[in-house]
Amino acid sequence: MKISNKVIPYIAAIVIFTLASILYFHPVLKGQKLNQSDITQFRGMVKEINDFRLDKDTEPYWTGASFCGMPAYQVSAYYPNDFVRVLDRTLRFLPRPADYTFLYFLSFFVLMMALKVNWRLAILGSLAFGFSTYLIIIFGAGHNAKAHAIAYMPLVLAGVLWVFQKRYLLGFLVTGVAMALEIYTNHPQMTYYLGLCLLILGIVEFIHAIKEKILPIFIKQSSVIIAAVLLGIGANSSRLMAMKEYADYSTRGRSELTINYDGSEKEASKGLDKAYITEYSYAKLETFNLFIPRFMGGGTVEELSEDSNFYQILEAKVGKKVAVEYSKQALTYWGDQNIVEAPAYIGAIIFFLFFLGIILVKGRLKQWLVAATVFSILMSWGRNFDILTNLFIDYIPLYNKFRAVSSIQVIAELCVPILAILGLKEFFSSRVSSDEKQDALKKALSIFGGFIVAGFLLAHAFSTFEGLRDSQYSQLPGLIDAIIADRKSILLMDSLRSLFLMFVSGGILWLLLKDKLKQSVAIGMLTFFVLFDLISVDKKYVDQDDFKIARKIEKPFTASVADKIILQDKAHFRVANFTLNPMNDGSTSYFHQSIGGYHAAKLRRYQELFEYQIAKNNMQVLNMLNTKYFIAGTDSGEKEVQLNPDANGNVWFVEKVKVVHSADEEMQALDSIQTKIEVVIDKRNLKENINLNFQKDSTSTIKLLNYDVTTLTYQSNTLIEQFAVFSEIYYKDGWNAYIDGELTPHFRVNYLLRGMLIPAGKHTIKFKFEPKVIQQGTLISLFSYLILIFVFVGWFFYDQKKKR
Repeated sequence: MKISNKVIPYIAAIVIFTLASILYFHPVLKGQKLNQSDITQFRGMVKEINDFRLDKDTEPYWTGASFCGMPAYQVSAYYPNDFVRVLDRTLRFLPRPADYTFLYFLSFFVLMMALKVNWRLAILGSLAFGFSTYLIIIFGAGHNAKAHAIAYMPLVLAGVLWVFQKRYLLGFLVTGVAMALEIYTNHPQMTYYLGLCLLILGIVEFIHAIKEKILPIFIKQSSVIIAAVLLGIGANSSRLMAMKEYADYSTRGRSELTINYDGSEKEASKGLDKAYITEYSYAKLETFNLFIPRFMGGGTVEELSEDSNFYQILEAKVGKKVAVEYSKQALTYWGDQNIVEAPAYIGAIIFFLFFLGIILVKGRLKQWLVAATVFSILMSWGRNFDILTNLFIDYIPLYNKFRAVSSIQVIAELCVPILAILGLKEFFSSRVSSDEKQDALKKALSIFGGFIVAGFLLAHAFSTFEGLRDSQYSQLPGLIDAIIADRKSILLMDSLRSLFLMFVSGGILWLLLKDKLKQSVAIGMLTFFVLFDLISVDKKYVDQDDFKIARKIEKPFTASVADKIILQDKAHFRVANFTLNPMNDGSTSYFHQSIGGYHAAKLRRYQELFEYQIAKNNMQVLNMLNTKYFIAGTDSGEKEVQLNPDANGNVWFVEKVKVVHSADEEMQALDSIQTKIEVVIDKRNLKENINLNFQKDSTSTIKLLNYDVTTLTYQSNTLIEQFAVFSEIYYKDGWNAYIDGELTPHFRVNYLLRGMLIPAGKHTIKFKFEPKVIQQGTLISLFSYLILIFVFVGWFFYDQKKKR
């Protein structure tokens, strides 16, 4: 069977991308897996969910193992009729994380095809994009969802650009499918940033349409794009509707409190706090590490050689053993971010070609790419450019829902290599004269070289090279001066490295211009040096040493003696592990029902309860959360178990009800009430016909019969009506209460628990998690799939009929 010559480049690209992905992460061939800190914690969070799936062969959509209970929508959830998931799994056929790098390459290659780039250049651009340092280092931290979302960004852009090229049918299909895949990745922040990038493209196209008086065509194109995007969104309706529902109750939503836990006035906000949003902001000078890899020392810690000043002074004063140990984790970073895994290095060669593209490429594409790149860099400065940042936080919808503003640089990570390859495309084009190419090459070398030199000089002129944690070295005289000297040395060496790579790539293009090299050889040489440039940096932060045996990754936690003691108790209760920060701990959830957990979007009321009460060691609140065991550390570093005999249990009848009128009053009431006897209720949550005047029945009993994640069964026996408090998180959009099979109202008490009136007699009470949003979303998703298919098929036949 003869293969068409048109198909061969695509097959070659897929083979190259597969090999590049596998070779970089070659330990996956031995069945090893990458050790990712976030994923390790995630495995603790999802243990109960996975066990439920295996046992019930259905989705729980809730977990009780973390933060005393929360919806599983943003933890781990599979939705009915999720055909997007099937397509995504098909594309990600390689072992993780090689599957994501393959997606990087493939998606960018499709974008290059949309831009009509030669396939060899397209492969070069794809490899440059996929091996960009930021896109690799996020694997080490376990930011798989972020990588997943970034991987589909170029594919969405390809579809949109095809529409603007008037290839409506192809553009509509690719945009719709790509957007469905993008949203499926479940990383709203990255998708939001993609939307900002597309908005800038739309503005550029809109201005062009007005100038050229082709506004009707622009409206038609925009309508096609919007329709495709809406169908891509619709295909993920279950996921998005559940996310939206949960977001309103999460830390991304609005707080009802007006007073901070320290007594100060709380700033009104519908999203995250500004300080939290901008905690990770790029310094203006730090931007230079986009093309000088360790401009600010690299990651928070780096390994220094025996030739370093740091090593030598340690060896001289405390010995070789200590010098070796400390030099492996030297604090080389001198920026103002708390933690930096690695620099967001795009590449010296790629940035040089980006400047070449600025000079050679004409028209709207360049305007869009330059504008988007500059915008993303300015926005990444966060608190260091607060005029613009505060404007977006206060007035741009949804911007205040996301933290770590430095990650908006993903727009630059995408746009810089696009313009770089378009610059090469023009340089190789016969449309551009040799004189123009020579002039552009000289300008690009001068401008980019000037930026490198300027960065070096600015660092020395305006910085002391002192780091946030240098005080750790203050006990040894001369050690701080030594690490500062090494930071200066790193800056010098990496600046020279970037200059060298710039001149090498410039030299290759010069030789091509003088007919000393063939075009295919020049592309091959550029590809080699680009890969050398990027991979040599990437390997410093994610390499084969970060892989472990699959068994250790899949089962990352081993039960301690303390865990084993607690596991002997088969009752339903909660555990507080204070040997670490409970609010950033997924390990305890692996074995127990934990009061803590590991998630960026916790329930807001639970986060507030922790800050206002648990962090202040309010035992009454810990008791109402049924915290039966504490895990504490000993002087020898071991873990010990402490039994809490005063835990309230799973459910109890109270004697008194305290009615308040605001969230502030409800929280303040928890400072002093005896939670086993009294309950506090915000009047706004009550129905007018609820009778809270009751007598305590001393003979009454109520107990938990069965805990099954999504179904909790209780039994009560009372002589007269009583009020019960259930030590479970209140979440009205899903949990329903039934007494003897009849739906019965329940309401929020004690700021976040469940409460309800229990009638006299013997009754069976059941709480069932029955979220309507899943069923509603599933119907909309199916409808969206059908429209996408029918529109595409109908459009195809219409086009064929027009051609005939």
